[in-house]
Amino acid sequence: MLEIEEKKAGKIKRLTNKTFKFDQRLGEGFFTANYFLKTRKIVLENVPHQTVTMQFFQREDDVMLCGIDEAIALIQEFAECPEKLQIEALNDGDIINYGEPVLKITGEYEHFGFLESMIDGILARRSSVATNCYRVKKVTNGKGIINMADRQDEYNTQIGDGYAAYVAGITADSTDAMGLWWGGHGLGTMPHALIQICDGDILKASDIYLKTFPNEKVTALIDYHNNVVEDSLKIARHLKTKLNAVRIDTSKSLIDHYFDDKDTSSFDPHGVCKELVFALREALDKEGFNYVKIIVSSGFDAKKIKDFEDHHTPVDIYGVGTSLVKVNVGFTGDLVKLNGKDQAKEGRKDIPSSRLEKVVLHAR
Repeated sequence: MLEIEEKKAGKIKRLTNKTFKFDQRLGEGFFTANYFLKTRKIVLENVPHQTVTMQFFQREDDVMLCGIDEAIALIQEFAECPEKLQIEALNDGDIINYGEPVLKITGEYEHFGFLESMIDGILARRSSVATNCYRVKKVTNGKGIINMADRQDEYNTQIGDGYAAYVAGITADSTDAMGLWWGGHGLGTMPHALIQICDGDILKASDIYLKTFPNEKVTALIDYHNNVVEDSLKIARHLKTKLNAVRIDTSKSLIDHYFDDKDTSSFDPHGVCKELVFALREALDKEGFNYVKIIVSSGFDAKKIKDFEDHHTPVDIYGVGTSLVKVNVGFTGDLVKLNGKDQAKEGRKDIPSSRLEKVVLHAR
């Protein structure tokens, strides 16, 4: 557990208080719900030095916990007298269930209580992303996943979200920011914009890509003309072994031209459908391009990926964005002990846990 130096715990590199760059206004109450600030003032002036235990939990089963190291670093940096606090916590990457305590803080309320909502938010955001990634990864049968969530939220979320994805086992990221906390770097090939700048010429776009990055093979975005099978064959014949993969990113509002003369009454042909992927794989293999990988993106989540995998759809890599960064795990912090005795609102209580580990903080 975090102790102000780097450690290893399983495959997850433990983060330290040196990893995080916090906005210093956190310590001034700028991001704190005002009623916590008022409560702190009231306690200081009327009932100081009350020792309380604050317990954090959430309300879902099969959740991957993340944000613990960050929350502890927040406490270390902004709590008063952090060395006097007793902290017990689980680890980033632990699987948790409904009502299970993940973090307990014991100490004088005025020393740390104003951090409650920030801790809730950190745990909620990081655990939501980690859980989304964990659930996607569980259904891919070991196939690759590219984290394309950089465009789905405000840019400052990338660093923490990228770490949460890493905790869940996704290490192929779109940006360098996503890998900052764990040492990864962004990857990528070409967007639709490059093809557009080449006046829609996918071959020219690939040629100038190779001219600029001669040591890389091309992963070609192949849905620009909404004619995936024909254009994939065209670029495979042109690039041959310099083509690594083709990526289908067809909009849900479109039907690929492959289906123009085909009966689609038995399935939904919109967007990136299974039938299109099967047709593409067959066409590539028929001409000897079995080494060309197929990447799919646009609207993929755990449910759609599971459907593809259940039907053995010949996908090599899934590009996933929006579904990875939806916040759907909410944490709550409750005071459950006062001066060593049980004291909590109706429906809350201190929940013992043998999984919690003690954490050592230091005086600043």
